[in-house]
Amino acid sequence: MSQKGTHPDLITYSLLLKSCIRSHNYQLGHLVHHRLTQSGLELDSVILNSLISLYSKCGDWQQAHEIFESMGNKRDLVSWSALISCYANNEKAFEAISAFFDMLECGFYPNEYCFTGVFRACSNKENISLGKIIFGFLLKTGYFESDVCVGCALIDMFVKGNGDLESAYKVFDRMPDRNVVTWTLMITRFQQLGFSRDAVDLFLDMVLSGYVPDRFTLSGVVSACAEMGLLSLGRQFHCLVMKSGLDLDVCVGCSLVDMYAKCVADGSVDDARKVFDRMPVHNVMSWTAIITGYVQSGGCDREAIELFLEMVQGQVKPNHFTFSSVLKACANLSDIWLGEQVYALVVKMRLASINCVGNSLISMYSRCGNMENARKAFDVLFEKNLVSYNTIVNAYAKSLNSEEAFELFNEIEGAGTGVNAFTFASLLSGASSIGAIGKGEQIHSRILKSGFKSNLHICNALISMYSRCGNIEAAFQVFNEMGDGNVISWTSMITGFAKHGFATRALETFHKMLEAGVSPNEVTYIAVLSACSHVGLISEGLKHFKSMKVEHGIVPRMEHYACVVDLLGRSGHLEEAMELVNSMPFKADALVLRTFLGACRVHGNMDLGKHAAEIILEQDPHDPAAYILLSNLHASAGQWEEVAEIRKKMKERNLTKEAGCSWIEVENKVHKFYVGDTSHPQAQEIYDELDQLALKIKELGYIPSTDFVLHDVEEEQKEQYLFQHSEKIAVAYGFISTSTSRPIRVFKNLRVCGDCHTAFKYFSIVRRKEIVLRDANRFHHFKDGTCSCNDYW
Repeated sequence: MSQKGTHPDLITYSLLLKSCIRSHNYQLGHLVHHRLTQSGLELDSVILNSLISLYSKCGDWQQAHEIFESMGNKRDLVSWSALISCYANNEKAFEAISAFFDMLECGFYPNEYCFTGVFRACSNKENISLGKIIFGFLLKTGYFESDVCVGCALIDMFVKGNGDLESAYKVFDRMPDRNVVTWTLMITRFQQLGFSRDAVDLFLDMVLSGYVPDRFTLSGVVSACAEMGLLSLGRQFHCLVMKSGLDLDVCVGCSLVDMYAKCVADGSVDDARKVFDRMPVHNVMSWTAIITGYVQSGGCDREAIELFLEMVQGQVKPNHFTFSSVLKACANLSDIWLGEQVYALVVKMRLASINCVGNSLISMYSRCGNMENARKAFDVLFEKNLVSYNTIVNAYAKSLNSEEAFELFNEIEGAGTGVNAFTFASLLSGASSIGAIGKGEQIHSRILKSGFKSNLHICNALISMYSRCGNIEAAFQVFNEMGDGNVISWTSMITGFAKHGFATRALETFHKMLEAGVSPNEVTYIAVLSACSHVGLISEGLKHFKSMKVEHGIVPRMEHYACVVDLLGRSGHLEEAMELVNSMPFKADALVLRTFLGACRVHGNMDLGKHAAEIILEQDPHDPAAYILLSNLHASAGQWEEVAEIRKKMKERNLTKEAGCSWIEVENKVHKFYVGDTSHPQAQEIYDELDQLALKIKELGYIPSTDFVLHDVEEEQKEQYLFQHSEKIAVAYGFISTSTSRPIRVFKNLRVCGDCHTAFKYFSIVRRKEIVLRDANRFHHFKDGTCSCNDYW
């Protein structure tokens, strides 16, 4: 028409604009608008409304607003609905709601499109209350039960506004006319809010009602199976996908990859990879799904990195979720160099400011032992959310830097970010790792005030905190008051009793667990076997070891064998322990052999000890623990030449012994001491207290056990060395710094020295105070001259 000099009329232009909108050809739509402007035609409301829709669709809400403002008296109901939808679609919620109320003031009565647009604008926490008011207005109009789009917008408003699935489902239930989109929306919202079982049930109702699911429906219901870990049901849905001819669809494929990666019990990603490989086209979602699947499966981080490199070399660009998973893979591999290379690409693609990437970077640095860079990564985050705070708090807690963790907790509260169960669990973990019971009690108080008292994860963390900080009765009180616990709750309590040497209570709790219908897991049996080991219940321990597979189908792992080796070795049955090591269905690792070597050291069996050490060093010539245990074995036998030879080998291999240290919490501050430590401001008072204690306990019959001084020096010097041990210094500081009747709680990173164990029994008589000591293996409660371990440790 243009080439022949014929000018289109308004009807032709209207048809052209609508064609541009429907085909998403917005560039051509702009050209049509330009021709319209040059045509000199007077534009009517139909054309102007189409122009508003055009600019709304292409994201230019300012141009749409200008056109609407220029219309004057030509505005009609379609103009208002187009503007409201424009604002809602372009995340201008305030403007959309304002336009809705302006329309009412101008005397226009809203139609279904106006309601749909304004409900979309109210689909957030800020505007949900206004949305409910407008909903009341809607009920009077009759549109609620007559228009599918209005119903869908309402479902989303209730779900996105305040997670109100109940109201959303009421809307869905009252809709007389539903289509596949409506069913899919409700199924998806159930799945996204964690109600996966309801999503599957609703899907079955949909199929029975005669509706044919589309790719989005199937994607949502497969994702629900992934969340529930139902592999069998997921496979059935996979069959349905195949029958529906949607097996090559990228959206469904992503959900299937995710489902197979999450649901397999053995950690295999073979099925997920098969689905991925069969997809003809890959997008960023499918690549991210398979990479994440490899990372989450455990032990496949190298494969995840290789897939990421393949993705980068192709045509698909990674997004922030991809980078988040890849950084987790680097963290799992402790490969800080590779992690920094990946982050350099993140910065290049301008994704560094996104929270999930920054949070993964914090985690990567902390797990690689670089807390300085982890803190820098946290500090440079443009907008910190609760996950960011939780990540860095958890990182400090795991690095035994609870002071920083607690300072950040105060910062969270000051920033008004709010805390959740994970924050409190991380702080409790930080307190328990260093035995800071004062800080743990403060956090417990905050928990009660915050309304998290009944939260299962927090209750489990409290049990662990009180138990690991030496107050087993407080742990038991939390356990009794928590109501229905899960397997973690029961296992935490059994572990607590076992570590404190209360084997009878541990086994009683285990039997109550079974009576309550809670099935034990691998960790539960480690706790049960440890309880038997700590008090020498050999027959009881062996009975549980044999029954774990028969009665509960739990195949013993390396840790279970280590417990039984400890059970036999600790009680002096070294030959039987060695027979068990040789009969294991897999090769004994360093954990099992070090346990056996430690038992040889306790019972002075040089031949078996040397044999165990040889096997360990054959597996790993750079294992410092094996050298140290063997050195101590020779030292206890007075074989100083052999000790010197072992220390020479360690020096040649640049191997160092972990320095023994002990610490105590006084007035919410942790005080750490090393052997012969004089750095403390009250060092003189501490050593004066030790001198007085030495005199008094000798009067009661204490004789220094100089055999525990593993150095070739004179007896008098050995005695001096004994009273410079870190645990004695910490206990002495506890005596001079506390006046209450509460027990003194001391923690040590290594096994307690035998002489210190004897001395503490006398200390408890002299000072009439209970001393609770946690060493690397267990707790010792010293009271009135006896220890809870009954000298079996």
